[in-house]
Amino acid sequence: MAIILKPENLARFVFFIRGEKVMLDADLAKLYGVTTKALNQAMRRNRTRFPEDFAFRLSATEFDNLRSQIVTTSQKYRRSDSLPVAFTEQGVAMLSSVLRSSRAVEVNIAIMRTFVQLRRLMDTNRDLARKIEALEKKYDEQFAVVFDAIKELIAPPEPPKKQIGFHP
Repeated sequence: MAIILKPENLARFVFFIRGEKVMLDADLAKLYGVTTKALNQAMRRNRTRFPEDFAFRLSATEFDNLRSQIVTTSQKYRRSDSLPVAFTEQGVAMLSSVLRSSRAVEVNIAIMRTFVQLRRLMDTNRDLARKIEALEKKYDEQFAVVFDAIKELIAPPEPPKKQIGFHP
């Protein structure tokens, strides 16, 4: 089954692991139209192009946590002899220099667009959170004044003080 290369279709293959947005080797292999073994073999042959901040093997705990988040139980997310490799945005870009096919170029362009769109969404969410926080502060101050006024109105009046001295 061919996946239409649009950001909204590819975003489901992006996971957040170790504070990075990553894609797993099995998903990338499917997109590139190669086997996972071939993809990892190409990466191993060019190991110097994939430092730890470009690609890393998941720990058993990370993989188990990831599997618990994924609803589908397809073969690619079952534990095998080796744990999956996660590719960061830079690692995916580097794959295009290792896998030299027209499909690889097409897939990389679509994946880069997906990462850019996800980054924009995250920035939009941050901006929205800042605006909401500013509104909360603004209205908290205004409502504090209202609540103070209501408290003064609700508070029982102070009893009149007895005046000392002679009063006609």
